[in-house]
Amino acid sequence: MKGFNILVAFLMLYGVGYSQNAQEVMEKSNGEDQKQLVFGSEIVANGAISDKEMDIRYQTLSHTDSLETKFRATVTDVCKVKGCWMKLRLRENSETMVRFKDYGFFVPKDIIGKEVVVSGTAFVEEISVADQKHFARDGGKSEKQIESISEPLKAYGFEAVGVLLKD
Repeated sequence: MKGFNILVAFLMLYGVGYSQNAQEVMEKSNGEDQKQLVFGSEIVANGAISDKEMDIRYQTLSHTDSLETKFRATVTDVCKVKGCWMKLRLRENSETMVRFKDYGFFVPKDIIGKEVVVSGTAFVEEISVADQKHFARDGGKSEKQIESISEPLKAYGFEAVGVLLKD
């Protein structure tokens, strides 16, 4: 009996740890119900600025600034290991690296090309060579691409407290 109880406890912990903590929400869009998934804190799309507007706001930030905001954008990359970060397109050659507050939640690994709304803090950061290589490995880049990284990178960062994924 003791072995059975341990097995049940293990399976319950595994199930809790494995879940994405996604909440399903319904939103009316053009008179139709649209299913959406929320990861992290509850978030709604209303009031979110566009990716292009967010790019303009990033250009006004210095290394010491931060900005609380909510914006919508398309996912261009996501951590292939566990969904612990994603990149969002701002404009043609500009993107932001999104991490999740206190690693409190993750996103699905198959959302490249999907639109999301993120809420949190925007900032400008310098990404070290070691961190760039780490993210490249997590993103599934080739060894040749990883080894070509040789200089720190000025980048737009974002710490999300909530993510809304349009389904």
